[in-house]
Order: sequence, then structure tokens, then C-alpha cells
Amino acid sequence: MTIKAIEGLHHVTSMASSARENNAFFTNLLGLRRVKKTVNFDVPDVYHLYYGDEAGSPGTVMTYFPFPHMRKGRSGVGEVGRTVFAVPPGSLPFWRDRLSTAEVSGLADADDFGEIRLNFEGPDGDGFALVEAEDHRAPWTDGGVNADEAIRGFHSTSMRLQDDDAMGELLTFMGYSKGETRGDVTRFIREGGNEANVIDLETLPGADTAQQGAGSVHHVAFAVPDRAAQLDVRSALVDTGYAVTPVIDRNYFWAIYFRTPGGVLFEVATNEPGFDSDEPLAQLGSGLKLPSQHEHLRAELEKHLEPIEG
Repeated sequence: MTIKAIEGLHHVTSMASSARENNAFFTNLLGLRRVKKTVNFDVPDVYHLYYGDEAGSPGTVMTYFPFPHMRKGRSGVGEVGRTVFAVPPGSLPFWRDRLSTAEVSGLADADDFGEIRLNFEGPDGDGFALVEAEDHRAPWTDGGVNADEAIRGFHSTSMRLQDDDAMGELLTFMGYSKGETRGDVTRFIREGGNEANVIDLETLPGADTAQQGAGSVHHVAFAVPDRAAQLDVRSALVDTGYAVTPVIDRNYFWAIYFRTPGGVLFEVATNEPGFDSDEPLAQLGSGLKLPSQHEHLRAELEKHLEPIEG
């Protein structure tokens, strides 16, 4: 049996040490739109910030929990190694100059699976890359980057593992096809999915286990169209032996979570209802939006949370 409802990536959620620095990096430097300013539903005195295209379309959204002064994570196996964004062909010289001028760390050219890419690091040492790709998604262009260069959304993520056999079996079960292997990296592609449809598995036997902290990916979310499809996916995963959470309402999508054999936390999230469910499209990300269970904390949270702008 193969799960057919999963379309590719929905969002990637990481951790940071400063909300202000994180916001500036993604909006001012990378030119993404902040599509939601809310809080961690489980730890409401910490922001949950979302960045993406105009509407926060599935497959474009990078999200962050900025824990003030959080220690940096330690790289290793059992984690996402690099999150990769798609940019138009011929645009990497623009990005190389832009990131170099901003003194971004870790700038390095690479050629992976025949793709031209530029590796770089986020403010907390987060692993990122830009890859030139034919991508038909409309970019957000009000963030200071023109359409000829602007980020389209995710291209892929890579995962570092002691052994990739079990994870490869899981991805195949989730509808991905095993592609080429180059060195210690094997590519998996969700054919016919959304344009954020590539997962690379990097095998590092003997490497230390990662320790999460600022700059670490907390979880990777995969997209399904609606709640009915999500329930089908959940049932299939449970029947296969995975311990999957009940469906959780995250206001902008419904979510289920499970831990993978390699240690990475996976989420399956619905494409509905979207980020405009509690504020108009034109105003996305402008106000602090709280889930109903935390609305009574608004006055205290607004005094406590780090100002993002200014």
C-alpha cells in the first residue's frame, strides 16, 4: 500500500534565539512575507512566526519558534540538515551579491544532482540553500526582491541519518519515489505533487546525534488537501505501526504528528483553512493573532513578547 494524498512539503518549523533578528532575516533580506504573527500554542509566551508567499501557500512557508536567548543547536544525525528554496534560473548571482553584502555566513556554491545552488546559513547557523529551478509559483514581490529573483517557495529538505533504509521505506510508503544516489545522498521525489516535492536523505554512519536548539528544525510538515485525506493518512500510518497523535487544530491547518525511524519529527497538515481565516489577505501577519484558548492572555503577552519591528 502507498499513501497517495501527500502532495509534498507544507511547511518547515525551526527554532531561533531572537524574534526580531529572525523576522528581519526572512522579510528584509530574503524578501518573504510574514503571513502570520501568533504564538506557540503549547508555550504561549513564545512567538510562532510564519513566512511565505502572499497567501502563505502550502509548500512556501518557513515557520519559527523564537525562544529568547536559546542556545544554538548541535548538528548531527536525526535532524533536517538543510532547507532549500527555489529561485528563478539565472538569479543566483543576484543572491550571492545580496547575501554577501549582508555578511551572511556559510556562503558556498554547490552542484547537487546537476542543480546550481548557493548554500548559506541563517542567524542561528540554520542550514539553507537557494537552487535555480523552473518553478511556476507566483512570488511575493513586496518584500524588496523583484520577480526575476524572488523566492518561489521550498524546493526540498535534506535529512541527516545514521542509516537511510527505514526512512527510505517510509518516504516510499508516503508516495515518494526513490531517485538517484550521489555519494552519501539519495533523492526521493513526490511525482505529481506540489513543487516542494523533493527530500534528500544524507547517510552519516558514526556521526553524533543532533541536539536541538536555535537554528535546528523542529519538524517537517507534509501537505494533504483536506481533513478527510488527513484521516486516511493517519489510519494508514497507524496500521503500519506508527504512533500518531490525534488531529490537532492549529487554526490555519489541522495537524497530526509522528516520530520517524531516523528521529525527525514529521507532521501531516491540511491545506485548509489557510492563513486568511482570521485576517484579510492584505493584512496577513500584521497583528498578533491568538488562539481562542490564549486570548485571555493578550494583555500580558503583548507586554512580554519581544517587539519585532523597530
